[in-house]
Formats: sequence, C-alpha cells, structure tokens
Amino acid sequence: MERRTLLRAAVLGGSSAVLGGTLWRGAAYAAPAQPGTGPYGALGAADANGVRLPAGFTSRVIARSGQPVAGTSYTWHNAPDGGACYADGSGWIYVSNSEINPSGGASAVRFSSAGAITGAYRVLSGTRQNCAGGRTPWNTWLSCEEVSLGYVYETDPWGVNAAVRRDAMGRFKHEAAAADPVRKVVYLTEDETNGCFYRFVPTTWGSLSAGTLQVLVAGNATSGSFTWANVPDPDGSPTTTRTQVSGAKKFDGGEGCHYADDTVWFTTKGDNRVWQLNLTTSTYELAYDDSLVTSGTAPLTGVDNITGTASGDLFVAEDGGNMEICVITPDDVIAPFLRLEGQSGSEITGPAFSPDGTRLYFSSQRGTSGSSSGGITYEVKGPFRA
Repeated sequence: MERRTLLRAAVLGGSSAVLGGTLWRGAAYAAPAQPGTGPYGALGAADANGVRLPAGFTSRVIARSGQPVAGTSYTWHNAPDGGACYADGSGWIYVSNSEINPSGGASAVRFSSAGAITGAYRVLSGTRQNCAGGRTPWNTWLSCEEVSLGYVYETDPWGVNAAVRRDAMGRFKHEAAAADPVRKVVYLTEDETNGCFYRFVPTTWGSLSAGTLQVLVAGNATSGSFTWANVPDPDGSPTTTRTQVSGAKKFDGGEGCHYADDTVWFTTKGDNRVWQLNLTTSTYELAYDDSLVTSGTAPLTGVDNITGTASGDLFVAEDGGNMEICVITPDDVIAPFLRLEGQSGSEITGPAFSPDGTRLYFSSQRGTSGSSSGGITYEVKGPFRA
C-alpha cells in the first residue's frame, strides 16, 4: 500500500519517460499486505463473552437482538450490520443497521462519557435489508439498502429529524458509503458479483438532495490508473447502473468502504480482496488479497466491513472465515486482532471506534444461534494505537 515508506515501483512498459518536466513512472505500487506479528500481540483465551483478545483488552455485550438494551426499554433489532459512532457532548452514540427484509432500518445506543448506556432508540424504519452505510462529516448516517434498486437513506443518529431518502445517490444493490471531505464526494460500493464502485458528487457539499452519480472506469488488471464517468440514469431502470457505462470496472461483491488521507479502501467478498484507490494520483492497487499470501495460511477471508484509526491501522471484519477482525498496519502487516468462538454460522459487522479511539463496537449478526434473531453487539475497550 502507498502508506508505506518504501514502494515497489511498477514502471509501465519497462521504462520511464519525462513529460512536461515531470518524471512519469506510470504508477507506484506496494505489494499487498502479508501475515506477520500484529501490533497488539497474540490472541488470548476466550473471555466470558466468547471473545479472544490480545492482552490488555476487554469486551462487554452491549445489546442482543430481541432483548431490551441494558438499562432501557428499547428492544434491539435483528441482524445488526453496518455501524458508526458520533460524538454526543462528552459521550457518544453508536448507530447500527438491521439487515432484515422487509422492515430493516437502523437503531442507536447512547453512551455517557464514562461509557455507561444512557438510552437506545430507533432512527430509521420501513426500509429493506439495511446492510452497511457510512458517516457524513455533518454527522448523519447513510443507511444503505442491499436489495436490487435499493436506496440510500440519510438518517439522524440522535433520532430527532426524520430520515430522508436520497434518490440522487442512485438505485442499485447498495452496500457501504464513505465521505471524502477533500474532494467533496461520497464513495459507494455495490454488492453484486459484477458490481461497480461509484462516487456521488453533490451539487452542494453538505446536502445530498441533488448531484451527479459517477462510476469508476479502469482496466481489468489489479492495479493501474482510473477515471470517473457519469452514470446516465442513476435510477437504474430499465438498465442497471452497473451496465450503463462502457469500461466501468467490475468488482466481485463490493462490501465495506473507508476513507482517510486522500485514500479510499474498499473490500470485495467474492475474491477476498481489499482495494486501495490513491486519490491524488488516480491509481488503484490491491492492499490485500488472500490468494497472494506468500507464506502460511491467509489470516483474512470472507472480507466484509472495514474501518480505520488515526494511527493508519485498518480493521477488517470477516463474514465467516475464522470470525475475526483483522488489522492491517501501515507497514503492510496483517494479523488477527480478535476472534469470536462458537459463532461459525454468523458474520462480524459494523466495526466502528468511539470518538476518542479507545473503544471498538461491532456485531455478530447471527450470534451463536446462526439466526438473524440471535444478533449480538459488542464493545471492546483497550490500548488501541493513537
């Protein structure tokens, strides 16, 4: 990945050329992440919640599907999925989607400055199979429908303002979203075996009511340069958005998406890859590919939701696999950070850090039962790297 100090230069055509006084190398790429010793050390034995963690970390259960959230009368939703955290005075809020069709929606849990649960409530209702989504810089939650011709709903994590359907962001099998405040766009993944990667360019930054939907155009290789092209008909009918633009690059099952420092990462579950778009150079590459692990067993399979920290670490959740969240460090080492025991029929969803970076929230969508009614939402607290 380009976050490394040393890069492996890929020179197109085996040579370089000087264009307009600038050395043109084509693109500079780094080898995908490889297994190694992670920054937090080995996983310990499973705790009382069935979570294996490195030394110094602890877990607690925040909520269970079908049961009242502790200290509240609010019943937690089934199949908890994508999530995000928001500062709330001296405390914070964790928002979580419900991947149920129909009546998906999203809920929220509010915490005090000490981490005590002070409330829980609904923020979105009457939608379908809300899978992942993304946080906006103006503190709303984009909840995405993972269904054919699905919508994006902009919701209020405080539950005060009514959710608004954002038709201009396109109708397709939405998965995740990530806002880029530098370029003033929102990136979007599509959960199809021949899905695309999109960006939405709002007419006015801070409002998603109008704008232009674009699709990434690139070659068939796993690295190279890319451009953006307008999607002529964002409503996806009668022609799906992913088939409207010639040259649109196809991805095998788009999942999580995360933006930081002029880079956007997203995952594809069909081929167990983490992709990296280098936005300042308009190039793309693989940050991780389980088939390119050069020694030992690939630590990350079933790639799904992704988030990151201020230190530059990426945290990637598994849908299946060993039911782990793995960490990819800025020096391209990948290692397990945590593992859930006895939940092989589930998937890990919704990883998100509290505003101060000391607590990680996530869910096991189907828990120990393997049913959407058995979801469990967790908090892990410990010495995360700043």
